[in-house]
Amino acid sequence: MLNVALPKGRLGEKAYSIMAQAGYECPSLLEPNRKLTFENPETGVRYFWAKPSDVPIYVERGVADVGIAGKDILLEYEPEVYELLDLNIGKCRMCVAGPADFRDDQSRTLRVATKFPHIAKTYYSARGRDISIIKLNGSIEIAPILGLSDVIVDIVETGSTLLENDLAPLQEIFPISARFIANTVSYKFQYQEIRTMAEKLAALV
Repeated sequence: MLNVALPKGRLGEKAYSIMAQAGYECPSLLEPNRKLTFENPETGVRYFWAKPSDVPIYVERGVADVGIAGKDILLEYEPEVYELLDLNIGKCRMCVAGPADFRDDQSRTLRVATKFPHIAKTYYSARGRDISIIKLNGSIEIAPILGLSDVIVDIVETGSTLLENDLAPLQEIFPISARFIANTVSYKFQYQEIRTMAEKLAALV
């Protein structure tokens, strides 16, 4: 039986829908209950929900054989997992955003608020820009509004929240979508099962 980590929320619901279409349905997962794991011996899968940023950790540590995680999470934490397939769901962008009229003053350190410090550091380091990271966990958009930061590095889906707060995307760092990932050891010892699952998912993407 393959253990599958799904991200909680809208992305996870979309991910499970694709899994079910691929022949890995698990009816108990959709029932209103407080269970933490859901399995279907007939299709050979056991599902569990996880916080999106935790999915790669469960997969990397082998608690889950496979999972579905956003490209943003994979680039931020760089877990040792195999990325097998782009599912083309949960599409959005990682962007630098700030006031629409923002002009970068190269003579001083740029203050960057973000939930993704590794991504922000990597992006600006490649451009030789000196920055000061302000790690936040809540609503990032408020940071430049209140003067805490000059810009933010964050996920942009529609851009409506930015627009409503007189902010705008300034640079796109990379596009984001959900990826089907596998544990490196599981991929070796359950190769056929995981490859079959990946191929069935690929046929639907």
